[in-house]
Amino acid sequence: MLKIKVNNKFNFERSSELNQIVINGLPFHGDILKINSRSFHVLYNNKSFNAELIDFDKEQKTCSVKVGNTIYSMQMTDQFDELLHQLGMDNLTTAKISEIKAPMPGLVLRILASEGQEVQKGGNLLVLEAMKMENIIKAPANVMIKSVKINPGDKVEKNQVMMIFS
Repeated sequence: MLKIKVNNKFNFERSSELNQIVINGLPFHGDILKINSRSFHVLYNNKSFNAELIDFDKEQKTCSVKVGNTIYSMQMTDQFDELLHQLGMDNLTTAKISEIKAPMPGLVLRILASEGQEVQKGGNLLVLEAMKMENIIKAPANVMIKSVKINPGDKVEKNQVMMIFS
């Protein structure tokens, strides 16, 4: 069983019964042909559609699919997600990040975020030089910087705490 919410508006439930796809309790009478890793050809109700997978996030169970000139955003949940939600354990997957540690020994070149600043997931925190390469250290989640424990020019060891988040 897979529940699919399309554009935060339409809900579908997909299951497989006896090698047949069932959507909202009704058998799916159509055909889907994979053209390549991102393109599909769909026949449904005697109509032909080309679909393109724009993006897919396996971890978040989301994807965007373009059919014609329309983009559909989809959020999927399976029976395990539903069970976790019923038990009130669905928020446990969002781990609280409290600090960022040096991934390797190196030299701090620049600090790109300051105390009290909010940084979005993937935002730049600092530049660390290691093995003659500049490495941009990015935020692992949406964070608020509580304190910066390093300065430009500092040498850091692997696993040394560089920033603390609140």
